[in-house]
Amino acid sequence: MATAKSSRKRIRRRVGDVVCIPLGDEQYGFGRVLQEPLFAFYDFRNARVPPISKIVESRVIFKIWVMNHAVTSGRWPVVGSAPLEPELAVEPEFCKEDPITGALTIYHQTKERPAALDECDKLEAAAVWEPHHVEGRLRDYFAGVPNATYEWLRPGRIPGGPSTKRH
Repeated sequence: MATAKSSRKRIRRRVGDVVCIPLGDEQYGFGRVLQEPLFAFYDFRNARVPPISKIVESRVIFKIWVMNHAVTSGRWPVVGSAPLEPELAVEPEFCKEDPITGALTIYHQTKERPAALDECDKLEAAAVWEPHHVEGRLRDYFAGVPNATYEWLRPGRIPGGPSTKRH
């Protein structure tokens, strides 16, 4: 029995791809596909897609884990690709907070170790972001206002947990 082929072309997530992220108001932010599920996001926005070199020469503002469907669904179109700079090939550390005890750990390449709050203050939370939350974070970044999702994921939000005891 013959099967119908899908009319949709499968979009793959490839390390080094540059993605265009719609931010509204005819502005776009830009990100880079890193080792799954990691992405880097640039301190760059524009009303159109510039040369890829202009994007990848911009400062990276954060690296976080993102759901693959941001790219595979076509929500964030791939607009080019470039080899990764050495610093983007390095996986960052992330902070985890136990939802019951509030205990903090630093997660890096499948390993965890206990951590203090001051160590976690400068790290991203070990969480996989949905595309719409990343879009909101970028909009807030460019508007210069705090982002609710980022703040909610920050360590120390569990009432009474050890991580709320700031010195």
